[in-house]
Amino acid sequence: MADLESLSVILMWTAIAIYALAFLAYAFDLASRSAKTADARLETAKQLATVGAGAATDAGDAAPAASGSASSGSGAAKPRYVMARIGTSLTVLAWIFHLGAAVTRGIADGHVPWSNLYEFAMVGTLLIIGVYLLVLTRLDVRYLGSFILGLVVVLLGLTSTNFYVAITPLAEPLKSAWLVIHVFVASLSTALFALAFALSVMQLLQMRRERLVAEGAAKTGPGFLRTIPDSTRLESLAYRFTVVGFIAWTFTLMAGAIWAQDAWGRFWGFDVKETWTFIIWVLYAGYIHARATRGWRGSRSAWLSIVGFAAVIFNFTIVNVFFKGLHSYSGLS
Repeated sequence: MADLESLSVILMWTAIAIYALAFLAYAFDLASRSAKTADARLETAKQLATVGAGAATDAGDAAPAASGSASSGSGAAKPRYVMARIGTSLTVLAWIFHLGAAVTRGIADGHVPWSNLYEFAMVGTLLIIGVYLLVLTRLDVRYLGSFILGLVVVLLGLTSTNFYVAITPLAEPLKSAWLVIHVFVASLSTALFALAFALSVMQLLQMRRERLVAEGAAKTGPGFLRTIPDSTRLESLAYRFTVVGFIAWTFTLMAGAIWAQDAWGRFWGFDVKETWTFIIWVLYAGYIHARATRGWRGSRSAWLSIVGFAAVIFNFTIVNVFFKGLHSYSGLS
């Protein structure tokens, strides 16, 4: 079992290294998009200047010139975003190593690998990447790649260096089928909230660009924003992920109460972990209610999504490490 534990660590660090390379590839993709949009704007300006000069000398030639310019633009090939494709390929490869690390850890443990903070981070980030790759099969959200990969590299790096614990027997309250159900669904909802968070950040950036464009500003922010959906579309996607994540989080809250009754003889005890789980539920319920019934759109909904995910991260890091209670299963002494 010690060999499997060592193998899990090796696979985990290999995955982190490849994730870092994928992050760089996605970052280069965004940089190249910015450069291409800047070149395209310069070329458009040159063409408009040429058309304008032709109109001054021969008005009859202006229309064909403009028509030819438009037709060449409409017939341009769709950008392939080569670096984004490389980033996605590296992400898939890293995810396979990541999955191997989780599986070998679970076999060495003799139970599902999410009984402490290190293992939860391992499985939680595995699901974040898994959901991201699954969404890619239906929607082109590779513009989120550098954001998602950066988040995962930071979380895995911090947990692997600061929160790693050797395999130990399960605490008595964790010896339950609810460990599989409750924690897995919590991890899945966290993955969905992470994607909604990334979309909300992009939404705020896009809203700023759109405002500057409307004001006629010369500089409107990073060029890659011109290649991604508008802020309304980004907000809609964030809302959809949040709704699904909220349903999963509601089940997490209910399953946790049932498990608490089975383990400690009460459904609710205002333990710090239980309280923060409920706070997160309230934040996302408020986000969904405000957006659906009170017409909250734009930056307010985006900031609610960001605050909600910040509470999720606080719950699974600060609360687990620094607050003592019945849910103190971080594995740290």
